[in-house]
Amino acid sequence: MAGDEATSSLLERVLEPFHEFEDAGTLGGIVLLACTAVALAWANSPWSDSYFRLWEAKLAIGTAAHPLELSLHAWINDALMAVFFLLVGLEIKRECLVGELATVRQATLPFAAALGGMIVPALFYAAVNGGTPAVHGWGVPMATDIAFALGILGLAGRGLPVGLRVFLAALAIADDIGAVLVIAIFYTPALHVGALGAAVALFLALLAMARLRVHRLWPYLVLGVCLWIAMHESGVHATIAGVLLAFAIPSDARANADEFSRCARSLLEEFDRGETGDLLVLTSKAQIDTLHRLDVLSTRATPALLRLEHALHRMVAFAIVPLFALANAGVRLTTFGDALASPVSHGIVLGLVAGKPIGILVFTWIVVRAGLATLPDRVTWRGVAAVGCLAGVGFTMALFVAMLAFGPSETLETATAGILIASTIAGVLGYALLRATSRARSTSAPN
Repeated sequence: MAGDEATSSLLERVLEPFHEFEDAGTLGGIVLLACTAVALAWANSPWSDSYFRLWEAKLAIGTAAHPLELSLHAWINDALMAVFFLLVGLEIKRECLVGELATVRQATLPFAAALGGMIVPALFYAAVNGGTPAVHGWGVPMATDIAFALGILGLAGRGLPVGLRVFLAALAIADDIGAVLVIAIFYTPALHVGALGAAVALFLALLAMARLRVHRLWPYLVLGVCLWIAMHESGVHATIAGVLLAFAIPSDARANADEFSRCARSLLEEFDRGETGDLLVLTSKAQIDTLHRLDVLSTRATPALLRLEHALHRMVAFAIVPLFALANAGVRLTTFGDALASPVSHGIVLGLVAGKPIGILVFTWIVVRAGLATLPDRVTWRGVAAVGCLAGVGFTMALFVAMLAFGPSETLETATAGILIASTIAGVLGYALLRATSRARSTSAPN
């Protein structure tokens, strides 16, 4: 019995980040949908000119001699999305250290599935657009929107196996690793060596701080801003600074679990002794002091990586990503008509709706068949197909890659329309398959 309780406790600890992300993802997905609807409505309203003028408004920071002036659209896509990529990097690092990507065998299944979910959609897109300048957008259908995908999975019902949720989260995080590499390698224009050298030096300084066991977050964040500026000037897309900063954030803590447990118990005993009889903490100076010391102790026992990840989670889900959608999803309805006849949107829809599930299913089958991995507990091939469809919801990351591939152009508007169409179809298909999977489990479950 004790062994079962310990196993259950361990499982809960492992799954806690996924549950937290799922809860934030479900509500964040609703906010994201609302912002997308607002963007589409605004861009097609009598006030559409104000929509497009707003994002082109210039904002400058820095000194008068050396200002950094960007449009509001660029500040959102380059600066705020660097915070989004910082969160992505923190999640990748955590999963590689203690999560579903921590061992080769654990990582094999989601990495293989993610690889199939990137290669096949890119090939489908290239097959449709080969020989044209638009082939440069092959990276667009490779991306998965983890928040939307987990949000839809959460809405589909909690009767689904836990392994399916873990598989989708691990797959999406592995997919993010691929997306970051694609952006850094294939969507980087001309490099400026001096600025790139400064970025490398700043990254090495961040790693040195971690090596010296600097656990306060503010020095990392200050150098992270400097790293972002250097990246912006180097030609490498500035959002990569967020991922590099995440890799430097310490994952250890100043107090280990045993030290925390002993000190916390002692402080709780002090807290009880400080009770004045009215059960109001406010009237007991001793209890207030003890609470402060408990807070300091908790901070010492919590790795900087987790502190920053938790601090960013809701800000990204409820502010940054919805604002990105508001600034980038506003396309005119006539563009959707043009998209129906455009090879660019055809390639995107084919890649996300068909390429994603086919690639994920085939590559997953290969590694399972080869004995390199096994499906998670109680996960069926229908469940894998549903995850494959959900992975075709490429919204945020796909829009981001499209922006890098096509820049401000009619092609970008067509690609945006294609992404919205494909993500809607993939989301509906994934939701339908998940509901069917949930019903099948309910029917087969013993009474």
